[in-house]
Amino acid sequence: MSSRTGDSTTSSRTRSLPAWRWASAILLLVMGGIHLYLVLFSGFDGLVGTLFVVNAIGALLLAVAMIAVPDRLLTIASLLSLLFTAGTLLALVLSLVLPGGFLGVREQISAELVPTTLVAEALGALVLLGATILAARLRRP
Repeated sequence: MSSRTGDSTTSSRTRSLPAWRWASAILLLVMGGIHLYLVLFSGFDGLVGTLFVVNAIGALLLAVAMIAVPDRLLTIASLLSLLFTAGTLLALVLSLVLPGGFLGVREQISAELVPTTLVAEALGALVLLGATILAARLRRP
């Protein structure tokens, strides 16, 4: 009887995997889209502008990876996406709390899209953590 329960749990996890993949991809695209918007319409230029464009491109590539990679590579793709998102969130938090900002940028919580970005990146990190854990569990025999 326990093997049936285990089979049912694995089957349930496998069925939920596409939802985790799509949620992860959408949140990565939201994060990258915010950074691209800030470059195009809010005047971020120089090193920070370049890094924001790199962030947008990286988010797009990782979003595609979350959808397109086979299940056997999903743990790697989701872990890389998680680290990318967590690093981006950390950079924003540092720019909010450090007296001199981060990379010369001192953000304020009231600045354009800062609260939205905090929510999107934190939610993205949580969803990607869930996707990573689920993908890793499915890889185990």
